[in-house]
Amino acid sequence: MRSPWALCDAILTDNLHMKRVCAKFVPRLLTDDQREQRQTIARDFFERSCEDGQFLKNTVTGDESWVYGYDPETKQHSSQWKSPTSPRPKKGRQVRSKTKVMLLAFF
Repeated sequence: MRSPWALCDAILTDNLHMKRVCAKFVPRLLTDDQREQRQTIARDFFERSCEDGQFLKNTVTGDESWVYGYDPETKQHSSQWKSPTSPRPKKGRQVRSKTKVMLLAFF
């Protein structure tokens, strides 16, 4: 006799053709306006770099910020059942820890 978990797994996989997948991590889930603004800026930088080969070599930018450390979920924690036609799940935020770290970025 099968266990209830094995029976449930068989129904999901064999009858409903579903499979267990992990969420795809994205740095942050953007609004349509934010996504459009990023595309516009990236397109502008690309056009400038095509016109002037030295443009990116002369560009220096930096940023510093205090950010919370994150305790990432394991793949097992973030996995979900999905059907063959449903899109892959996305995960935009992780559990925030109490520690902060200084983030410095220069390009």
